[in-house]
Amino acid sequence: MAYYCYMVLCSNNAFYTGWTTNPLRRLKEHNAGRGARYTKMNGPVKLVYVEEVEDHSTALIREAEIKRFSHARKAALAEAKPLPETYHP
Repeated sequence: MAYYCYMVLCSNNAFYTGWTTNPLRRLKEHNAGRGARYTKMNGPVKLVYVEEVEDHSTALIREAEIKRFSHARKAALAEAKPLPETYHP
């Protein structure tokens, strides 16, 4: 099973970082108000970064690492690694 770390850009221009096994399904959940309390209050959101990792443990570690980044560093990360076409619903 594949695991992913992802970032979405919220309507308040803040980044929300999480992990999932299906980035597009998770994006739909966030935009439907079922994702997380933060994205429910600051939606709609746009998927801006996805990184495949090897397992659940690595996903949790990478998520925590990205959450510690500054806003500018998160923006640079999203710009440096554009999403493949398959991630544009």
